[in-house]
Amino acid sequence: MMWNWLGNGFPFWMVFGGLWMLLFWGLVIWLIVWGIKKITESTKGSSGKSPLDIAKDRYARGEISQAEFEQIKKDIS
Repeated sequence: MMWNWLGNGFPFWMVFGGLWMLLFWGLVIWLIVWGIKKITESTKGSSGKSPLDIAKDRYARGEISQAEFEQIKKDIS
């Protein structure tokens, strides 16, 4: 008697089962969307640096010579 809803034989726990199913699938869909968003954000390469800043960093680390740095500056502008 306690598990019946409205006395028509419909089990009361089935309502909660449906809500849990909606919650589960909503969470799965949210995780998929979140994961795709994170992957696309990380592949954009948005380091926030301009090409000239990158060239300056490379020159400071000694990866390129002064002549190469000057050529890069010339090519960028």
